[in-house]
Amino acid sequence: MLQMKMSEGGRVVIPAEIRHSMGLKEGDTVLFDLRDGEAVLTTRKARLARARAMFRQYVPEGSPSLADELIAERRAEAVREESA
Repeated sequence: MLQMKMSEGGRVVIPAEIRHSMGLKEGDTVLFDLRDGEAVLTTRKARLARARAMFRQYVPEGSPSLADELIAERRAEAVREESA
């Protein structure tokens, strides 16, 4: 556990050990989530990876693209409407 003091304006420095382990660089955006009274620090990249992993539970790797299927359906529907 690392301990840091809050400075003026609510500023807290993220310790180098944490920055390095998270791959943070100057100018990166970090995300804070409040869970049960605790602040959880994460990155957009980590959130995206977690979302992709959740999605993969329902749509396995190598499955047909849902976006491509939707586009094909819309195109077929447009052709049907034009010929009607």
